[in-house]
Amino acid sequence: MKIKRILVSQPEPETEKSPYFDLAEKHNLKIDFRPFIQVVPVEAKVFRKDRINILDHTAVVFTARTAVDHFFRVCEEMRITVPDTMKYFCISEATAFYLQKYIVYRKRKIFFGKNTFDELLEILDKHKEENFLLPLSDRHKTEIPMGMDKINLKYSIAILYQTVASDMSDLIDVNYDILVFFSPSGIKSLFENFPTFIQGEIKIAAFGPTTAQAVKEANLRLDIQAPLPEAPSMTMALDQFIKNANKNCKK
Repeated sequence: MKIKRILVSQPEPETEKSPYFDLAEKHNLKIDFRPFIQVVPVEAKVFRKDRINILDHTAVVFTARTAVDHFFRVCEEMRITVPDTMKYFCISEATAFYLQKYIVYRKRKIFFGKNTFDELLEILDKHKEENFLLPLSDRHKTEIPMGMDKINLKYSIAILYQTVASDMSDLIDVNYDILVFFSPSGIKSLFENFPTFIQGEIKIAAFGPTTAQAVKEANLRLDIQAPLPEAPSMTMALDQFIKNANKNCKK
């Protein structure tokens, strides 16, 4: 089957320099972008019921920019002034720099890893004296709190936002050659929107081991996986797969 149409379960890139556009041009593809999930805020009045006092904590751990946004949103809604002494531990340098949207970066104690939670844990392990606040989604990865438990850190989980399925009923049918997923929530959304979905010849691409596992648990066939040593990005994995698939179609 020649690959012609791809649905990527993420928002459309804001820049024209996206590798997805290069991929579309290279293989003469139509690539559509549609988030299968959306994030909705947990209101301050709901968060209060968890009886978590933000100011009891001396440090905040951010695993995503979304967590940054919702942490400061809740603080504003609850009229909490975050002290200058608060420390911030971020999963990546990009997430750390994103803090500039809310704080004066150079005047704060900010630490960051190289993009994996294991690397961030090594940094957290050097600051065991802190009382950490961990802002997360209701559908967070269990490895995160488990990792903090393993090194005996003192922390509280703050559920500040929820991940819910997007309404995709306007698609009517899933008429694509490849569906690209980046989280288990995306797989769940697929079946919430299309309960009778049958994969057939549609190829499924998954980014990350937890997404790949969710594909298999949903009794779907996993055709494309990233990151791998030979394909560290999803676009590279797609490029290799499409190249082989379309080449075989010509034979």
